[in-house]
Amino acid sequence: MDQLTIDEIKKLIPHRYPFLLVDRVLEVEEGRILSIKNVTANEDFFNGHFPNRPIMPGVLQVEAIAQSGCLMLMHSHIDNPEDYIPVFTGINRAKFRKSVVPGDQLKMEVKLVQEKRNFYNMTAEARVGDKVVCELDATAAIVPSEE
Repeated sequence: MDQLTIDEIKKLIPHRYPFLLVDRVLEVEEGRILSIKNVTANEDFFNGHFPNRPIMPGVLQVEAIAQSGCLMLMHSHIDNPEDYIPVFTGINRAKFRKSVVPGDQLKMEVKLVQEKRNFYNMTAEARVGDKVVCELDATAAIVPSEE
């Protein structure tokens, strides 16, 4: 079971500030990843998303989960990650259970359900503490990067 730092994360997926939404990978192994996003008060999106009651947008929670899943795939399934790019291809059954606010640590667990050629089905759950805040099923593809 490996851990990944932010520098190692940046080698596996192309996202960068302000859209890189995974701060650290706590565990990654074949078919499973556990990662975190530290939600801070100075995130740009809080300026416009309910400024008097800041809430992390659900779409960004989904994106953070998707990035986590792509990290799992790039780390465990791709020999030369610099030659490929992960693309999120679908979201199913997304549910939001509780608000995510500044100061929370979003802990995301993604599991691989099915692999068919370069297409992947995953299931995911995000928690703050012991409370589930978001859950979904997702699909992704790994495609050659364009030069």
